[in-house]
Amino acid sequence: MSDTPIRVLVVEDDPVAADAHALCVRRVAGFDVAGVAHSRSEAVRLLERTAVDLLLLDLYLPDGHGLHLVRSLRAAGHSADVIAVTSARDLAIVREGVSLGVVQYVLKPFTFATLRDRLNRYAEFRAAAGEASGQDEVDRALGALRAPQGGGLPKGLSAPTLAAVTRTLRASAAGLTATEAGAAVGISRITARRYLEHLVTEGRAARAPQYGQIGRPELQYRWKPARHQGVF
Repeated sequence: MSDTPIRVLVVEDDPVAADAHALCVRRVAGFDVAGVAHSRSEAVRLLERTAVDLLLLDLYLPDGHGLHLVRSLRAAGHSADVIAVTSARDLAIVREGVSLGVVQYVLKPFTFATLRDRLNRYAEFRAAAGEASGQDEVDRALGALRAPQGGGLPKGLSAPTLAAVTRTLRASAAGLTATEAGAAVGISRITARRYLEHLVTEGRAARAPQYGQIGRPELQYRWKPARHQGVF
């Protein structure tokens, strides 16, 4: 990676989310925040006077769709790459974004770990230079932008079971032990603990020993509210 940081413009209409996104960018080595804009027009003004390599772009802005901003930038010859940060799940919008140079999509809500992964993949793609020796090298450069198959879950974990464990944990205000979570979902205690530990690693859950019972204390898992878990 170059010693020069990748300059990021955060475009997000929600001030709290915008500050959170900027904080996330600053936490990733090799990236710096060139500015924060809360509307399409503000983004255009910042781009006119600020050098930017990458836009972290919300698609739903108060004064126009984010892709309209990208289209106008391309027409003006601006080559900054774009990572769309959005709740939009319309695949037609995704295809249009790809045609305009959107290199990544990060669906809301997301964790810091997810955004960090996408930024690091973008940095790896951007660092590729020189002439490719063949098809394999081209494929590796493009592949750097793609998330691992299966949503990047650790080996042995499945997305449907993770969703079930997540729903169960979120529904329990008091929290759950691995035994309780396993019984509720229909999996073993050991399997439930793997999923719960994954949620802890991702910053989406917290754990603490449960005391007051005879024998060795069991870990109690609790869902973290969005403001504490880095979900944006």
